[in-house]
Amino acid sequence: MNAISLKPFATLKKSNDLKIIVVSVLYYASAQFGLWLSFGETKTVPLWPPAGLALALLIILKHRTWPAITIGSLIAVALIFLHLGITFSFSVVMAMVVIAIGNTLEALFGYFLIRKFIKVRNPFLKTTHVFIFLLVALLMCTLGSGISMLSMWFNHIITSEAILSTFSSLWLSNVASVLIITPFVISWTANFKIEFNWHRIVEGIIFIAALALIVMSLQIDTISSTIEKSVPFLIMPFLLWLGFRFNLQTTMTGILIASLLAIYFTLHYEGPFVLDSEDNSRLILQVFIGVISISTIILYATVNERTVAQKAIEKFNEQLETKVKERTQELHDEIQVRKKIEEKTRISNSKLRKANIELDNFVYSVSHDLRAPIASVLGLVNLAKKEEDIIMMKKYLAMVAESAERQDTFIKDILDLSRNARLEVDSEKIEFEEMINEIFDQLKYSSGEKQILKDIYIKQDVPFNSDKKRLKVIFNNLISNAIRYSNHTDPYIKIDIAVNSVTAKININDNGRGIPKGHLKNVFKMFYRATDDNAGSGLGLYIVKETVDKLRGNVALNSVEKKGTTVNLEIPNLSDN
Repeated sequence: MNAISLKPFATLKKSNDLKIIVVSVLYYASAQFGLWLSFGETKTVPLWPPAGLALALLIILKHRTWPAITIGSLIAVALIFLHLGITFSFSVVMAMVVIAIGNTLEALFGYFLIRKFIKVRNPFLKTTHVFIFLLVALLMCTLGSGISMLSMWFNHIITSEAILSTFSSLWLSNVASVLIITPFVISWTANFKIEFNWHRIVEGIIFIAALALIVMSLQIDTISSTIEKSVPFLIMPFLLWLGFRFNLQTTMTGILIASLLAIYFTLHYEGPFVLDSEDNSRLILQVFIGVISISTIILYATVNERTVAQKAIEKFNEQLETKVKERTQELHDEIQVRKKIEEKTRISNSKLRKANIELDNFVYSVSHDLRAPIASVLGLVNLAKKEEDIIMMKKYLAMVAESAERQDTFIKDILDLSRNARLEVDSEKIEFEEMINEIFDQLKYSSGEKQILKDIYIKQDVPFNSDKKRLKVIFNNLISNAIRYSNHTDPYIKIDIAVNSVTAKININDNGRGIPKGHLKNVFKMFYRATDDNAGSGLGLYIVKETVDKLRGNVALNSVEKKGTTVNLEIPNLSDN
């Protein structure tokens, strides 16, 4: 693991003049960027970066930099008026000055509230602080937007009818900025370490791959429209993942990128936030930005608090154990005292485990199926480290292997599903007997100690061509299911295949547990599980159905509980002969 220590703004803090120059330039640059994000017709901005930047710079560089915010704000307001095509006059200049003062008071008011009620430089490390910060953002933006709105109304820049709409537009763009820009700047200007390790790299690769899967799904005509509308819901688990597993810098970078992409596509009339008018589009966009930011920051703060508490308790327990051992070594007559201390420790650990379980349940509710087996493996490894009993350690290793297999099966199912959706159908010569024997050979250890009778009959007098990879996926899922759910004394799997010039008719029959009648109508649905025993990913039969459909074939399933299951397939022959 490599670590790089970053301490920005060290030189800047030593010179007040340099502070004012830098803050003014940053404020002006952020205003230019905000105008670039404005809508074409209404010329309103969904995100006004100077509002969040001003508060962040006051927190970092202290309140004496307020003149720079006034200067930068005055220039920024002039840019806005030019952008809106407002002709300069004495009343307009007076309005600009009052608005600049209002923006300065807004930032100072937010800084004062944070100093009074949070009292730390980074308000995003505790859940209570995050909620206070949210309230501060709402209050300070109300002050600044109210002053700006009244100034423009008093100087006849806006009419009385536009007061409410102007205030709401200013308030929402400022709140969105404070919730996005302020934590981003504060996180990246704090003292932190960039750590590189394989766990983070692997998680990063999985994260990028999952996002790429969403992007690729947008290219599928049949579901692209639905996926596009679902992007706000699909992106939320990934941002929560950042908050749960990565540092605040990575989390806020992800939120900022997601917000800017949402704004960019909406400005170009693409994506799920494009509504009947620019005002409505801007409103739903700002709601999305605010929700993803505050939700992810709250999760990050919760996880951070949990980590800090765990380390503190671990340190406390270590110190306590050391003291108990020393006292026991020195004075045997203090055994009763030691027992009382151990009892208190046990109660403390019990409460901690209960708190951890409750928190884990919450985290699990926002986690993806890919994380469940990994979490299981990590827990078992920790138990195995503490266990001295060889039998128990072997049991833990077996459970680790089971979790790894479940993870591997789920990933394989996802890959099969992805390939089936993306790739075109190939045509190559199929030898059913060779393929089926290969699959049975691959699955020979999955049946455990059970000896399963294979009864294979293939009638293939004419050449048969199809997509070999997809047929393997179909047979592998059906045969592995038959093996997994076999529970008779003499289990068997019968496969009958009849090939002609048009189709291959395939019948796969077993005498396993069968499926209850009430579940038969749902077995081909995604993630549907008919039983909790040996529960897989819930994708197997769904993948079979999707793959058969891709081959333009048919599949039917009949099953009787405790008697067995029969699957009938009809696959078209792609041979030219």
